[in-house]
Amino acid sequence: MASRRFDYIVVGGGSSGCVVASRLVAEHNARVLLVEAGPHRLSPILAMPAGYMKFLARDTYLTMHHVLPQEQLGGRAPIVPQAKVLGGGSAVNAMVYIRGQTEDYDGWDEALGGAGWSYRDLLPYFIRQEGNDHLGAPYHGVDGPLKVSHLGQHSAMSRAFMQAMQERGVPYTADFNGARQNGVGFMQHTIDWATRRRCSAVDAFLRPVLLHSNLTVLTETTVTRIRLEKGRAIGVDIVGPSGSETLFADVEVILAAGTYMTPKLLMLSGIGPAGELSRHGITVTVDLPGVGQNLQDHHEVPIVAMTSGAFGYFGQDRGLAMLRNGLQYMLFKTGAVTTTGVEACAFIDPEGGARPTIQLYCVPTVYLDRDVSGVEPTHGVTLNPCLLRPKARGSVRLASADPSALPLVDPQFFGDADDLRLTIAGLRYAREVLSTKPVRDMVRHEIFPGPMMESDADLANHCRRTVKTNYHPVGTCRMGREADPLAVVTPDLAVRGIRGLRIVDASIMPTITSGNTNAPVLAIADRAVDIITGQNRMLREPVAAPPNRASSIPEQVHPT
Repeated sequence: MASRRFDYIVVGGGSSGCVVASRLVAEHNARVLLVEAGPHRLSPILAMPAGYMKFLARDTYLTMHHVLPQEQLGGRAPIVPQAKVLGGGSAVNAMVYIRGQTEDYDGWDEALGGAGWSYRDLLPYFIRQEGNDHLGAPYHGVDGPLKVSHLGQHSAMSRAFMQAMQERGVPYTADFNGARQNGVGFMQHTIDWATRRRCSAVDAFLRPVLLHSNLTVLTETTVTRIRLEKGRAIGVDIVGPSGSETLFADVEVILAAGTYMTPKLLMLSGIGPAGELSRHGITVTVDLPGVGQNLQDHHEVPIVAMTSGAFGYFGQDRGLAMLRNGLQYMLFKTGAVTTTGVEACAFIDPEGGARPTIQLYCVPTVYLDRDVSGVEPTHGVTLNPCLLRPKARGSVRLASADPSALPLVDPQFFGDADDLRLTIAGLRYAREVLSTKPVRDMVRHEIFPGPMMESDADLANHCRRTVKTNYHPVGTCRMGREADPLAVVTPDLAVRGIRGLRIVDASIMPTITSGNTNAPVLAIADRAVDIITGQNRMLREPVAAPPNRASSIPEQVHPT
C-alpha cells in the first residue's frame, strides 16, 4: 500500500488544531491531516449551555491524568482531566470567553524581545475570530465565526453577588475583554445567541471545511511518535481503528495535543531532557531540558454557604424540574438550560493592588469537585477564589516509553508559599462578600469550611484539602529566546533543533494568562497560521487603551 502523504499533519483536534487545520485548508488549499485521539461526535446534551454539567463527574469525553501525590497537600493528588473529543476543551468546557490582561501578553513580548506577541499584536486575531452579539469596536468583532454572547438567564444569587461586590466598592464592568478587566460583571460565553447553543471550535472553524477534499480527519486515533529524519520531522506513527500506520508530512508536523500530551509526544520521539529520555531507554535526538517543565494551572478553593431559599440552580437538573426546563429550552430557548450555572465573577486583588490577582467566581449552588467530600448538596452558593498567576511551576514527565501510558503530571498547587497566602486572602474576601447586602440576606450560614475555621492555619488546611484545577494547564513547551535554556519553541513556534515541527497549543505560553484560557489558545493558533504560511504580518490596529489601563472610551452598557 502506498504511503499516505499530506502537506501538514496536525496532531490534536482541540481548539488550536481546529483553527489551524481549517485555515490551512480554506485559505491556503493545503492538504491537511487532523488527528484526534477522541471521538468525532459527542452527546447533543453538550450543545446546550447547561449540558456540560451532566458530564463533570463522568470520564466519557475526558482523559483523567495521573497526578503525582503532592507533598505540600499532605500527599493528596487532585483530579486533573483533559478533553478527549474533536473540539477539545471548547466542546466540553463551561464556555467562558475571557482573553486575559494586557500585561500578560506584553510580558511575553518583552521577554521575547518584541517578537509580535503583545496585546496589540494579538487583538486583531481576537477581533476577526469573534461574532459578538452585542459588543463591537474597538475591542470586539461582530461577524466572525466564533459566536460570543451573554447567557440567556442570570439567577437571583448571581445578581445579588454583583450588587454585593458593588456595595463593597468594586466597580461594575460590562466587558471583561474591553477597556478594563477589574471589577464585577457577567461573563461572556462562546454561545450562539440566535440558537442558544454552544459554539465550539468545531462549530466555528472546522465544520465549514469538513467536506473539503483537502481535509482528512482521523478520530479515535493516537499519534505514538513523530518520525524524524536528518533533523527534520517527516511524519507521524499512528494507531487507530484500522491498526498501525506511518503518515508523512511534506511541509510540517504541527503539534496541538495540549499541555500534557504535546510534551509527552516530544519525549517519546527523542526530543526532551536527556536524563528523562535515557531513564526510559529512549534515544536522545535533541536535548531540550524545558520539555515538560514550566507547568502552570489556575486553581481554586471553595467557600460554601447554605441559603434561605432557591436563589440558584439546586435541583433544577433532576425530576420534574429537569423535564420542565428541558421543554422550555426546546420550545422557547429560554430558562435554566440557557445558563452554564456560572454567570458572574469579579476580578480583584484582595490585598488592594491595582492589577487583579484573583478571579472570584459565584456559583449559585453548593458545588464541590468530585474528589472532595463532606458537604451534602442543597440550596446554597459557592464562591471560588481562583488564583490568576500562580508562582509555582510543575512538570509533566513520562511514566514509561509505552505510548499508551499516560504521562505523570506534577501540578505543584501551592508549591510556592505566595500562592497559598494569596488564596487565603481570597477566601477571607469571599467571606466578607457573604456578609454583605444583599447576599447576607439570602445566606443562612457558612457550611464549608465552617465559621470555626478562622485562623490562617485553619484556612491553609482547608486550601490543601480542597484545592482543585480550573482546567487551564499551560506552559510545558514554552516560547523563549535562543538564550533561554528552558525554551522549547522559538517565537515563531518552531521546536528548537528540529526542522518542520511546530507547536500551536497552550503549552507554548511562557506564563499563564489572567483568566480562562480557551480564547487565548484560539488567538494563538490563528496567529500561528500566519507564521506557518509566511504571512507573519503585523495586523495591529489602533486601540485607544488596552484593558486595565485608563481609558477615555465609554464603557458598553450591559443589555437589560
